[in-house]
Amino acid sequence: MNALAIKKSATSKSAYNLKSTMGDDIETHTLAVLVDNESGVLARVIGLFSGRGYNIESLTVAEVDHGENLSRITVVTTGTPSIIVQIKAQLGRMVAVHDVHDLTVEGPSVERELALIKVAGTDDKRVEALRTSEVFRAKVVDTTLESFVFELTGTPEKIDAFVELMRPLGLIDVARTGVAAIARGA
Repeated sequence: MNALAIKKSATSKSAYNLKSTMGDDIETHTLAVLVDNESGVLARVIGLFSGRGYNIESLTVAEVDHGENLSRITVVTTGTPSIIVQIKAQLGRMVAVHDVHDLTVEGPSVERELALIKVAGTDDKRVEALRTSEVFRAKVVDTTLESFVFELTGTPEKIDAFVELMRPLGLIDVARTGVAAIARGA
């Protein structure tokens, strides 16, 4: 009880309800932003994030319509629900931005990431690395007498699992691209 003998959050209609309706849990969201394909647009979009202290977990950019001169920026970011709403609103107000979609809440979407994984090891470990790569459908894109470089496409969780299995087999390096995502359905 506080000094006024009123329990905080006693009812949802209380003037003393101090609990946030938006929640304080950190969420991960994938945003697809359709922008003009011209110099400086990416820098302005990224500047919005860095200038306000928002974190970018993953970023990919690609031209989607050459005739219309449009590109899609796919950004994976984290924040509270209110921060995510604020990011979407600020992106939507930018001049070069045509459309902002939150693929996390707009329905099912397909997410993929690409990784190159370099593994080196003894003969036994090389054989085990090749067996494991077959299970994950990783493609050998380079091989030497000392190492392999695997190419793997899949969900971020799939790539994480593959990397963890490669650590004891002689993992040397991992290069990951940003997440690419698109809405499912019609």
